[in-house]
Amino acid sequence: MDFNMKKLASDAGIFFTRAVQFTEEKFGQAEKTELDAHFENLLARADSTKNWTERILRQMEVLLQPNPSARVEEFLYEKLDRKVPSRVTNGELLAQYMAEAASELGPTTPYGKTLLMVSEAEKRLGAAERDFIHTASISFLTPLRNFLEGDWKTISKERRLLQNRRLDLDACKARLKKAKAAEAKASAEQELRVAQTEFDRQAEVTRLLLEGISSTHVNHLRCLHEFVKSQTTYYAQCYRHMLDLQKQLGRFPGTFVGTTEPASPPLSSTSPTTAAATMPVVPTVASLAPPGEAALCLEEVAPSASGTRKARVLYDYEAADSSELALLADELITVYSLPGMDPDWLIGERGNKKGKVPVTYLELLS
Repeated sequence: MDFNMKKLASDAGIFFTRAVQFTEEKFGQAEKTELDAHFENLLARADSTKNWTERILRQMEVLLQPNPSARVEEFLYEKLDRKVPSRVTNGELLAQYMAEAASELGPTTPYGKTLLMVSEAEKRLGAAERDFIHTASISFLTPLRNFLEGDWKTISKERRLLQNRRLDLDACKARLKKAKAAEAKASAEQELRVAQTEFDRQAEVTRLLLEGISSTHVNHLRCLHEFVKSQTTYYAQCYRHMLDLQKQLGRFPGTFVGTTEPASPPLSSTSPTTAAATMPVVPTVASLAPPGEAALCLEEVAPSASGTRKARVLYDYEAADSSELALLADELITVYSLPGMDPDWLIGERGNKKGKVPVTYLELLS
């Protein structure tokens, strides 16, 4: 007990001395040992790394899990070392609703069949999103958290210790200046040598840790490449799934016949044929419109039954049968329509090959 009281009193005395030294430095009443420029640059770089790592980490968590309540729940599970419960993604939930709607409205009806097709695509998108979140969390979020909760805590601890060693050193310098008697000077010089040694040793330890920030940058750079790779894979999967869905929908053009409102008659007295020829054309409208709206777009951009025009292919298209023409993205073909033909389709020609092609896969050129 006596030993503990002595240690407590000693620690209190050291704390008081450091507080006095720190206060006098703030008021310009005491000198302060300055670190060299290289050391200060290391400190500044470490602080910037910590601050930006925190900001990137928080925003990455928002990107992967936009729901704040879900993020808090996942954080608590991780702190309790418990497995985070698996969540249904928004895409998977949408797929479930569409499948249930198709079952109730009639899976054999055109609307029901389409709902089921879109439901399957959304289910695949949801699974791809789940894989992306899992991969991004492991390859990017975890290393950033490990740095903040591990390396940075160690650096912060050693920096606080270095600050205390510096205050002790400067307090010893102040006592030496105030000492008058030879015995007091000798004692102060001895304390100063010990304090200088401890400060130099702690400065070296802290410097090595700060220089290790370079390795942290290298590690985070590698993690960033992994994140970009996983995100690229995710978006490529989404594109492929939606392209497959668009192909499926394009093979059932008759499904949408009768659901499109007829176009309004032209306001001017110009004949329909002349109006169609003089009307400004926006080629991408037909290519971007959903299949159910393609008829409206086609009335503005399609040539007359006897006319032909060029079109650029937007996506690869695999012909479903011999009546259709297979397409390759970015190739140019000649297209035209025939009287009574489904407005969602055109006749495409490439060399001596000819067949039906879906309007949604084309950009009609003027």
